[in-house]
Amino acid sequence: MQINETEAKKRIDELVELLNYHAHLYYVEDTNEISDYEYDMLQRELKELETAFPQYVRKDSPTQRVGGAAVSGFEKVTHKVQMGSLQDVFSFDEVRSFVETVKKSVEDPQFVVEPKIDGLSVSLEYHNGELAVGSTRGDGFVGEDVTGNLKTVKSIPLNIDKELALIEVRGETYMPKEVFLKLVKQQEDNDEQPFKNPRNAAAGSLRQKDPKIAAKRQLDIFVFNVQQIEGKQLTSHKQSLDYLKELGFKTVPGYVRVSTADEIIAQIEKIGEKRFDLAYDIDGVVIKVDDFRQREILGSTAKVPKWAVAYKFPPEEKNSKLLDIELNVGRTGAVTPVAVFEPVFLAGTIVSRATLHNQDFISEKNISIGDIIRVRKAGDIIPEVLGTVEKHGDGVFTLPDKCPVCGTALVRSEEEAAIRCPNVDCPAQIFRSIVHFASKGAMNIDGLGPQIVRVLLDNKLICSVADLYTLKTADLMELDNFKEKSVSNLLTAIENSKHNTLDRLVFALGIRNIGQASAKLLCDKFGDLDNIMSASAEDISDIDGFGEVMAQSVYKAFHEEHMIKLVQRLKEYGLNTEYVKTQVDDRFAGKTFVLTGTLPTLKRDEAKALIEKYGGKASGSVSKKTDYVLAGEEAGSKLTKAQQLGIPVITEEQFMQMIK
Repeated sequence: MQINETEAKKRIDELVELLNYHAHLYYVEDTNEISDYEYDMLQRELKELETAFPQYVRKDSPTQRVGGAAVSGFEKVTHKVQMGSLQDVFSFDEVRSFVETVKKSVEDPQFVVEPKIDGLSVSLEYHNGELAVGSTRGDGFVGEDVTGNLKTVKSIPLNIDKELALIEVRGETYMPKEVFLKLVKQQEDNDEQPFKNPRNAAAGSLRQKDPKIAAKRQLDIFVFNVQQIEGKQLTSHKQSLDYLKELGFKTVPGYVRVSTADEIIAQIEKIGEKRFDLAYDIDGVVIKVDDFRQREILGSTAKVPKWAVAYKFPPEEKNSKLLDIELNVGRTGAVTPVAVFEPVFLAGTIVSRATLHNQDFISEKNISIGDIIRVRKAGDIIPEVLGTVEKHGDGVFTLPDKCPVCGTALVRSEEEAAIRCPNVDCPAQIFRSIVHFASKGAMNIDGLGPQIVRVLLDNKLICSVADLYTLKTADLMELDNFKEKSVSNLLTAIENSKHNTLDRLVFALGIRNIGQASAKLLCDKFGDLDNIMSASAEDISDIDGFGEVMAQSVYKAFHEEHMIKLVQRLKEYGLNTEYVKTQVDDRFAGKTFVLTGTLPTLKRDEAKALIEKYGGKASGSVSKKTDYVLAGEEAGSKLTKAQQLGIPVITEEQFMQMIK
């Protein structure tokens, strides 16, 4: 059906209003009036009309939430109203003391109690009803413009009441727990360093350069404050939260106005009881004086307001009986003890297992089977054993002398705490080495996950990574649940892996202490696999970033009989063993960079790849020869040493400017 411009504009306006209405119901009100399919069909109709009539695309169209161009860096935003922090309190006595102090300065104060969302604080600034600027908190005075990424958060309205000339609100962006767990699983599958907790994940997602990537992270927000407003008079915090709801914002849930310390504590306990049942993380409860006039009287210190505090929850810990200690054998032969204890409900989930790391850890914590142990979740996510609280077992558990899988005598070197099975034919090592070989960071053989590897081993179709290149269609078709399409895809992926770059192959071989970056350095230095294999330990240790331990690991690995035979077979099957450098220019020639901390958007291997792309070197340690230290959040001793030596320290933003 043909449609003219007038009809198109009218229908586009109707669809935008309709879709935004239903999106608000779904993402803010947690309800819906139409099915997902009906919503998708309306959105498809809108996209088709906007494609045909681009002159009528509205800024508040749901199609404009994702798709902005990637940015090379983030502009600075100076906050007109400081985005300050709050004083933390950790006991009910401190809460009572806060209330008493407030009552000494103002008469009959009331307080608003609300959960403290564990995310990343942001500002949303609306001009004449339109979202104009979205920024991070930064240091409270200056943040970064992340408007494009914040527009991908579907619970943030792009337009509000146009009668307001200006309103700036503050909120907490967060990653829902379910989304976080899926992201971590994906990162682990890709051999990437997973985020430590949902807060870090939210921060990393919000600072993605490409809004399309940020959109995939499915962030959400709770708005909890009005920073500034023109065109409306507000006199209290609760009034402002109620008003924000009316405007269409997703406000911080469960806020309550109370009058006494006992009522505040009752609310803290109520929120604390259900914290682990929530779909998002909270790390405490915020208590604020409600009346804005009273806040002015109370004032602030140089760092924090006197009219609010944040009560922080202690990490949840529980006791459990240690039932067993299992021993897992890794691909390099390392034997890792794992505690198996009576299931306990901890930080929202049932847990029954946690790593015990090594014999030194077990001895230090005085752990034996039968003991009552103390368990918690690190960052409310990863279970960890804190130690023994009641001794019931005899002495301290001692790791066995022989491999639990193949029976080979275990060995421990003086350089490390781990004990290892030296048998390269140990079934556990073979399984894990093949899984590693096929992983995305290594040979990237799509479809060859742990379950398929186990099936192939159990059916004796493979017993090493080289056997992957001998698999035949007929053999695979005889296996249960293997269909023609999946067999074809798997064999194609295996065949394609022959053409991977040499550094992928070197990493895939699973040499101890050699990761993706060091595999690349080896290839840069020696050019092909034969040269690497014939290099002396001294030649290898000359590589900037290699130490004696790494050099010995490479030298020993390529002089082991089984590795020599494996490489020979891989060559016969046609795998690439030559390395082609991808250097663009030599602007960093002769320059050595050291990376430390967590960078805002770049992963470490991405930053190293960029350094090498322009002729530089990435080293693992700071010395007088270091030219730049590229530092991110939580930078540690490397940053301290760089400052002591007077070595230039640069941010990711400065680094990106250097390669423009």
